[in-house]
Amino acid sequence: MTLWTAVLAASVICLALKATGYLLPAHWLDAPRPARVADSLTVALLAALVVVQTLGAGQAVVVDARLPAVGVAALLLWARAPFLVVVAGAGVTAALLRLWGWAS
Repeated sequence: MTLWTAVLAASVICLALKATGYLLPAHWLDAPRPARVADSLTVALLAALVVVQTLGAGQAVVVDARLPAVGVAALLLWARAPFLVVVAGAGVTAALLRLWGWAS
């Protein structure tokens, strides 16, 4: 399967899921369980995206300056720092580690 075949297949599946959502009765979607599932899926997909962007380099897993930078960002978020401080802290961490030659 080529990349374009996978992209087109995923697009068709997403379109079918969206169409199914419009066809379902409204009271099924207003229940608390579907809302919890949708919220959980959103968090899981975002977490997966962060992991892939942090550790991925093509087809390989690479530990470089991005991993400590994400760790610093997580600590700053846990400390309830403003978002601009979180982004700046992660950027400075990655830049200093690359300057010191720790990771490319």
